[in-house]
Amino acid sequence: MERQLIDWLVRYGSPLLFVAQVFGIFGLPIPDELLLTVAGVLVRRGQLAAGPTILSAIAGCCVGITFSYVLGRTIGLAALRHVCRVHEPALARAQRWFQRFGCWLLAFGYYIPGVRHVTAIAAGSVPLQYSTFGLFAYLGAVLWCATFIGVGYFAGNRWLELLDDVRQHTVVLAVGATLALLVYGAFTKSRGKRSRVSV
Repeated sequence: MERQLIDWLVRYGSPLLFVAQVFGIFGLPIPDELLLTVAGVLVRRGQLAAGPTILSAIAGCCVGITFSYVLGRTIGLAALRHVCRVHEPALARAQRWFQRFGCWLLAFGYYIPGVRHVTAIAAGSVPLQYSTFGLFAYLGAVLWCATFIGVGYFAGNRWLELLDDVRQHTVVLAVGATLALLVYGAFTKSRGKRSRVSV
């Protein structure tokens, strides 16, 4: 499988990465992390150009998650359940986490398999304003693509081993980062309230 991915990426380059990211983020069973990591390895070897590779990965990610958001915003959850056969447990989990963690789930949900495919649908059905959605979802796309392309680039020949390590720890890191940001947000908000009261 890895050999086939490498051959396809060498042959088709950035356009393949873009299309794979669009459909992978939208929910098709495409090994997103593996593709991004292989792309990073190929950039290091000089077989792919860094700029177009990174831009196509991020752009594909953004298009895929925007499409999911639009579905959630226009069709809504009820129709998606009946028409598209959305995976119910993943959707329920995304809704619970979205209520708990808010927009930060859009940024860090990419790292959680099964959740990244439905966070934008949940956000669109709330409905979350597009400007807020875009800020967090596109920031997350940049971070996620940079993480796995970086893993491939810096790991070199050890990329498979390092990819396994990253996969094992990304959920913990994503949840930890989200909690840290929530604490920071709560602290800033309470501090702002106190300063308004004292004025």
